[in-house]
Amino acid sequence: MEGSHGETGKALRGKAKQLYATDDPEILWVEYKNTATAGDGEKKEDFTGKGRLNNLITTIIFDLLKKRGIDSHLVKRVNATGQLVRKVNMFPLEIVLRNVAAGHFCSRLGVEEGLPLKEPVLEYFLKNDDLHDPFVNDDDLVALGVCTREDLAEIAPLARKINEALIEIFAKIDVKLVDFKIEMGRASDGTLLLADEITPDSCRLWDQRDHSGKVEHLDKDLFRRGLGSIIPAYEEIEERLAELAKSEGIEVAE
Repeated sequence: MEGSHGETGKALRGKAKQLYATDDPEILWVEYKNTATAGDGEKKEDFTGKGRLNNLITTIIFDLLKKRGIDSHLVKRVNATGQLVRKVNMFPLEIVLRNVAAGHFCSRLGVEEGLPLKEPVLEYFLKNDDLHDPFVNDDDLVALGVCTREDLAEIAPLARKINEALIEIFAKIDVKLVDFKIEMGRASDGTLLLADEITPDSCRLWDQRDHSGKVEHLDKDLFRRGLGSIIPAYEEIEERLAELAKSEGIEVAE
């Protein structure tokens, strides 16, 4: 199948993106969709403009991280909803960093949402829809052959470095980074790279501008919890990040 943007090969469809092969075996085309999902896909809705916003947000964040010495699979954004990325051999892992107690962490451990954690918590979840992405530890991952001790010795410090950089980036736009999920993979030369996306779909972001003590969500919790449309929040994140990127000399395409 050849797509409308010159992609070749069959599309690999995910919940929020589609992935296409290109004429270059080392490069893939990512197409961001307007779909939002929650609860293992049980809750699903399309939001006009979401794909464009997430493509922009991921591109800007990956560019900001690159300036801070953190490489990703991103090659370039090519249109409103598409980007080219390096092909990587992905670890079947959701890598989660938590700075403030929220979501599953609270229900699992019986703590109040909003509790500041004394230090960031790094967690791994095995990507398996049938098992609802179960929580796993280092020993589980090595025993199952998902990755090696050597892999984890690279993954963990890179995840923590990304967390530190993102805390700083979001603080500059008056947003608290509560937690986030990332994925990683190895390029053909063995380099470990940040991959997938970083968007309000995959982060919990709380606005720090004055709301009289009320938490203002700028992330997918608006959809998960039925608090309102996600689009104004995503637009706010994109606008603030774009302003920051421009101030750091990063070109932001409209």
